[in-house]
Parts: sequence; structure tokens; C-alpha cells
Amino acid sequence: MYKGIEGKIYPNKDQQVLINQTFGHSRFVWNQMLGMLNARYENNPDLNILSFNKLSSLLTQMKKEYLWLKDVDSKALQNSVKTLRETFDRFFKKQSNYPRFKSGKIHKQSYKTLERTIRFNSNQRYIKLPKLGWVKCRMSLNHINNDGIKSATITRKSNNNCYISVLVEVENQDLSKTDKAVGIDLGLTDLAITSDGVKYPSLYLHKKYKKQLYYWERRLARRRIQAKKEGKDLRRAKNYQKARIQVAKLHQKIKDTRKDYLHKITTELVENYDVICIEELKTSNMIKNHNLAQSIASQSWRMFRTLLEYKNLAYGKELVIVNPYKTSQICSSCGAETGKKPLHIREFTCPKCNIRHDRDINASKNIRNIGLGTSLSQ
Repeated sequence: MYKGIEGKIYPNKDQQVLINQTFGHSRFVWNQMLGMLNARYENNPDLNILSFNKLSSLLTQMKKEYLWLKDVDSKALQNSVKTLRETFDRFFKKQSNYPRFKSGKIHKQSYKTLERTIRFNSNQRYIKLPKLGWVKCRMSLNHINNDGIKSATITRKSNNNCYISVLVEVENQDLSKTDKAVGIDLGLTDLAITSDGVKYPSLYLHKKYKKQLYYWERRLARRRIQAKKEGKDLRRAKNYQKARIQVAKLHQKIKDTRKDYLHKITTELVENYDVICIEELKTSNMIKNHNLAQSIASQSWRMFRTLLEYKNLAYGKELVIVNPYKTSQICSSCGAETGKKPLHIREFTCPKCNIRHDRDINASKNIRNIGLGTSLSQ
């Protein structure tokens, strides 16, 4: 089994220059290969697309023509060719769109290296990368086995910070069984409500950073207009770039905080339960309500489900996806239907068994019952 471990790297100035060169050279190889394949198809549509081995041999010839390609990690360039070939395979299988040319104007850039020399030092504060040497880092997980490292992906995000994702081969990670099952109802006031009565509150990060985002986004817009009036390229307009980076840092902080929170919740759930039942929500339909669209999007229910899916698979637990139809309208004790309720009603009393329910906890119990194969009907 393989596991991706994320972290942040702190390259010095020389390493930053080399990282940026690797982004540019990898992008150049991708665009050159794609242009060649497009021209080849236009000249003779009956020809089969070149294999990865033949494209790799063309890369060797390209290095002889463009000697500066040898200045960066060769595995990164080779992986660019491999990714292009795999993209064509997915396109022919109708799993993705046709490959497109890459632009240097996009702030987020990345490359992948497969060198076996990738390793951490003894205290895991530095990682050795091809061509870069030892780079200061901070990883999300400690005690990474150097022998299990398979690849590393270096990414520069829009906030100009560099991150790394290391693919590591790990042993069986199955957790001990607890013989417990839980149902989870997803909401707005509380992100997740379990059938055991535990509520994980929402962070409302879009409201927390609203003023800061508004402050910098206004300045970003003004500086963009000013730069265009002066005829400056936005990539070289210093004031505009300062504001852009501030906006990007705020968005990245929101994203990292939310992801960390979801990781903690999902890990706790997987450790405590063997079977997790969760409702299947169609967020695309729900965000059509413009009054709640921003709050719904900020919850990241899809990411919550994705984290649960891979953690249940990795740790030997089971995830059951349940249709949420009428889960909030039926009494979890006797199965009586209590009808639709407006959102402001958070508690109700069953007219048949006279048991008072918390709306969300009742729904999560129904989700658990459905997931375990129990009917909601009387």
C-alpha cells in the first residue's frame, strides 16, 4: 500500500531558482511533445500515437538540441513525458479531455521526481532532492522510512510557497476492531452530527476571514486597474503582485485550516467505529439556494466524504453511503413519519411514541439504521 505524505519546504535562493527552472523546463518539454504529436496527427491521422519509450528517445534528442535542459532534474523531464502519454491514454478511454498546452502565467506549478536518492536526514528536518541537494522541510508525519520512498512532487502554489508530497510504501495499516457502527448527518450549524450524539461544529472560515479578504481584494482590483492604465505587465507590477500574494495566502490559510480540521474528525471516526454510514448529498443542487450557497460550499462535504473513503480503505474499516430521503422526517425510535419541518425547527416530538428528538441526531440514527440494513418504514 502506498501513502502520500504532505509537507512544506523552505528552499534557499539558489534552490528557488533551480525549482523555477525545473517548472519551466518540464513545461517546455510537455508543450514541445504535444505540439509534435498534434502536427504528426494533422499530417497523417492514420498513424498510431507514439509509445512512451519512443517519446523518451525523442527527449534524449531534444536534450542534444537544447543543452540547457540538462541543468535540471532529468527524472522530472521524463515524468513530464510520461504524464503526457498517460493523459492521451485517458483521453482515448474517454476519461479526460484532450491534453492542452501549459502556460507559464499560471501561478501554481509542479513537477515530479522519481530518483531513489530522495531521503530525509535523521531528525527529518531536511530532505535530499535531485539537483537541489538538502532542502529544509516540515512534514505532516514523522518517522518516514527512507527505504519506502517512491517519488516526490514539488509544488509552488499561488502564495509563492513551495510544498512537497512524498509517496511512501507502507505496511498493513489495519486498526483494531471496535464492533461499533455510526451514522453521520451533515449540516450547516454543525459540520457533522453522529448517531451517538456527538456534534462537530462548523468553522465558518469564510466569515472569519471575510474582512481581511475584502480588504486585500479591493486593493488587488485597484492595483490591477492601475497597472493596466500604466501599460505594465501584471507579472512585473510589484504592487499588484504584493496584493495578489496576500489574497492567495489568506485563501491558502482557509484551505489548510479546513483540511486539517476534516483530517482530525475523520481520523477520530475511523479509529472509533468499524462501520461508518454517511448520507449522499448532491451539493450542486443545494448551492442553487443563493442564501446558503457560500455556507454550503465552505463546509466541504465532498472532501469530508473523500477523506473517509480512503481512510476506511487504508485502515480496514467500512464506509456505507446512504440515500438521505426522509431521514429527517421519520422517528428513529418507532419509525413513524413526522412530516417536513422548516430549518428553524431543531427539535420535535414524535406524535406516536411521544419521544422528543434532536432533529440532526434523529437523522443520523436513521442513516445508521439504513446503512446497517434496517428499514425506516413501520
